[in-house]
Amino acid sequence: MFRKLTVMALMTAGMLFVSGQSVAQPKIKGIYINQGTLENSKQLDYLIEQSKAVGINTFVVDLEKATKNYQKNIDKIKNNGLRYVARIVVFPDGGKANQIKSNDYWEKRYKLVEAAMGYGAEEIQLDYIRYSSKQTPSPQNAKDVKQVIKFFKEKVAAKGIPLQIDIFGEVSFKESPRIGQNIQLFADTIDVVCPMVYPSHYHPYQKHSAEPYETVYKSLTSLKGQFNNEKMPFKLNPYIEASNYHYKWSASKKTSYILSQIKAVEDANADGWFVWSPQNYYDNLFNALKSRGNGKTVASDTQKSDKTEISESKDSTKPVQNESRNTRKGYGYGYGKQVRNSSKRVAKTLASANNN
Repeated sequence: MFRKLTVMALMTAGMLFVSGQSVAQPKIKGIYINQGTLENSKQLDYLIEQSKAVGINTFVVDLEKATKNYQKNIDKIKNNGLRYVARIVVFPDGGKANQIKSNDYWEKRYKLVEAAMGYGAEEIQLDYIRYSSKQTPSPQNAKDVKQVIKFFKEKVAAKGIPLQIDIFGEVSFKESPRIGQNIQLFADTIDVVCPMVYPSHYHPYQKHSAEPYETVYKSLTSLKGQFNNEKMPFKLNPYIEASNYHYKWSASKKTSYILSQIKAVEDANADGWFVWSPQNYYDNLFNALKSRGNGKTVASDTQKSDKTEISESKDSTKPVQNESRNTRKGYGYGYGKQVRNSSKRVAKTLASANNN
């Protein structure tokens, strides 16, 4: 009996530790929550209930200002077994040179990070960690931005908190010298990278909206290719989108669109995903996850090569602007107008990747 218990104990230990290191946690499945939604207890309760039912385990929550209700509802999230990642916008709409190089400005934004850690954030996610799209392109821009990242990294690392950064989808392929994002340069200063690989934001959007799997998969594998497809120096948790703001689609098309993106993330062997909806409309995501069960998406040639049908009727091509990342309503900051230009810069690169 003793020998049997010993063997069982060793087997359990082997499941928990490999070469003295903890086995990786379950893959991240998260959604973005703006502060307006967090403050709305009824809406938050609904999102918590639905998320738990489909295996979502992480909420990325905006913090723009401290309120009395913030701590109470963050506690509700955590008490329901969900991870709280705090999203902090560093340079709204991208920084100007005097902001990027200002220690006083960094300290001001760090106060939000400090507050988030006090609320119990398990990780800090920095968005808009970049120059304005109006900045003159230069390799120096990424070096400047790295200094800002290092500042935040040293601060949160001292508290034992991992640091995430959001990057443009184009940076999955190569450096963006205008906004100053270079993932190879940033690699030693971050714990998690979150490329925003929304098919709706790649040019031409008609093509990439119709090919969500290919667009997301090529973006993530190209990012890994920047490190010679070896072990990544950070975790990879991309942002995908709950809807395509260029079109009004049926529920079934939205379901297919979402599942194709998730399948691409899984096939690229990322560490998880976050789903973006600026107004936090996630019913289509919940329905999509229910349709496949809580397990991994079943591989199928049909789904891999699925090209979501895009109708060119008047109704289907009407933009749904409040589902674009550039909305600010409800505390949600996003891409902004520069997305059209940045997506064009990577269009040829992505087209070349798709031909390989």
